[in-house]
Amino acid sequence: MKTIIEPFRIKMTEAIKLNTKEERVVNLEKAHNNVFLLDAEDCPIDLLTDSGTGAMSTKQWAALMLGDESYAGSRSWKHFRDTVAHITGKKHILPTHQGRAAEAILAQTVVKAGDIIPNNSHFDTTRANFEYVGATALNLLQEKGYDIFLDVPFKGDMDTIALRKVIEEHGKEKIPFAMITVTNNTGGGQAVSMANIKEVSKILKDAGIPFFIDCCRFAENAFFIKENEEGYANKTLTEIAKEMFLLCDGATMSAKKDGLANIGGFLVCNNDEWAQMFTNLLILREGFPTYGGLSGRDLETIAVGLGEALEYDYQKYRHATMTYLGDRFERLGIPHVRPVGGHAVFLDAKQFLPHIPSSEYPGIALVNALYIEGGVRGVELGSVMFASRDEDGNEVPSPLELVRLAVPRRVYTQSHFDYLVEVIAEVWKKRNSLRGYKFTYQAEFLRHFTARFARVEG
Repeated sequence: MKTIIEPFRIKMTEAIKLNTKEERVVNLEKAHNNVFLLDAEDCPIDLLTDSGTGAMSTKQWAALMLGDESYAGSRSWKHFRDTVAHITGKKHILPTHQGRAAEAILAQTVVKAGDIIPNNSHFDTTRANFEYVGATALNLLQEKGYDIFLDVPFKGDMDTIALRKVIEEHGKEKIPFAMITVTNNTGGGQAVSMANIKEVSKILKDAGIPFFIDCCRFAENAFFIKENEEGYANKTLTEIAKEMFLLCDGATMSAKKDGLANIGGFLVCNNDEWAQMFTNLLILREGFPTYGGLSGRDLETIAVGLGEALEYDYQKYRHATMTYLGDRFERLGIPHVRPVGGHAVFLDAKQFLPHIPSSEYPGIALVNALYIEGGVRGVELGSVMFASRDEDGNEVPSPLELVRLAVPRRVYTQSHFDYLVEVIAEVWKKRNSLRGYKFTYQAEFLRHFTARFARVEG
């Protein structure tokens, strides 16, 4: 059959509170024009993030009842540890309450001021954790990754020529480790090829520099490799994932993505010395090393969820959802990143609203218009989230001005997505009337979470 159906049945529902456009205008004003500050119940279609917003399976709910809440060495810890070790092949497994905690431990133990951390693209919390300790989070995305309309696979690959130049210029003394993010969230959810991971791994190994993977969406990346890279069509997603992890020295993980859980994460590595430093800070920040800020129930649901994320039928259905949305946008002429991402579709706010300059944040204008029009909450991935500063402290716009519509896992049905397309189509018709925004408040780090905005008039 050509129709790809959801590989599950819905067993429980949650009511959606529908509201009017007039109510949404008031809601947004009260939230200072920042959708992060809206109440979730006021967002009928909430695509702010796919992190921790998915629906758990019956097997996960059953596993939750098996949670062993012993403080140290619980059965749930051993289930979690063995599952993560089986997939990653790493010796040291440290649970954390979410991915940014793993990033913070990594940053605060082995990174110092003046260091450089290369990545294909750092996402917001990763970048912030490294910058917080005085390091430079350096993006080395291949050039094709910046061509958002180029419809080819593996646009998340790292520029290995640039990586070699950075190593030659700074040496391993200034580069405590390098990273690759799979999939590349910042650049549109684009996958990274196994060939690129292998090449990066070899370059770093030859230079004596450790290699970490930000593996929040490792299962989705494994799916893209299976579908698009020669030599992997007959391999299981688990086999592909194991090969990815074999090439790195460690990994950070938010289990709120491809762990199919509502909370949790981990930090893994093989280096005994680093593991001891990680453990010492973990105890200070998160908790005892066999629970790491998580309940036994959380550990159980993550252990089950990691396996479910690697099921081919599930990934095929999830990708079909993104492709469905991309095809609809294509027919309507709505500018979006091609190919569609593994966890989201990304609208190009720069092309959608060419009359709004980056200094007036077209992504915020589009995000707010989607909420007012139909109660859809997305998120800006542009100059609010990813702008940098020059030597004089002036803001340098992000090269991309995107709006991410991140799809929670196993939550919405096709009618919800049809409604989403209608909302975007209506905003597309009114696009010339939209205006930009300016800050009225911004924090020093991760400003997008708490920022306040006012619309630019005139």
